[in-house]
Amino acid sequence: MPQPTPRKFERDARRKQTGPAHLVIGDSKIDSEGCHTTDPIKKGTYVVDKLYDDHPRTYLFGLTDGKHVIDGEGVAAFINHSCDPNCEADEIKGRVWIVAARDIQAGEELTYDYNLYDGDLDDPSPCFCGTRNCRGSMYSEQELARRAKLLRRRSMKKKKPAQKKSQT
Repeated sequence: MPQPTPRKFERDARRKQTGPAHLVIGDSKIDSEGCHTTDPIKKGTYVVDKLYDDHPRTYLFGLTDGKHVIDGEGVAAFINHSCDPNCEADEIKGRVWIVAARDIQAGEELTYDYNLYDGDLDDPSPCFCGTRNCRGSMYSEQELARRAKLLRRRSMKKKKPAQKKSQT
């Protein structure tokens, strides 16, 4: 029986204007493309939100209820990670909003701290934000500490020689 053809991820479809008119997709110093604002944004402003839609490639947020996941769609999918972000993700009534964490100037790229908290132990999820306080990973500080502890344990288990039972 032939396998179904996977749905093609169409980057252009994700780029379509689904957010405010002042948010545009352009070149990024962090990753290939990013979401930029053409107008200043005041601290505390709700920048953009979007509910999960069934796409083969996703930018997911787990909600606090532990049951629902939503996806950044359209311009929200192009907001890159930074260890020194100008926005933050906030869950409000089952939706994830990107909120300005400080005043943002026209032309700035919008960023938030992804604070990743799961994934394969060997996946470093490197960060390329280039800020002075860059962690080098998109994982949260707590997750990096947890992973370091697990990797130490794994390393110690590999180093321990098999012990023979002593005979008495």
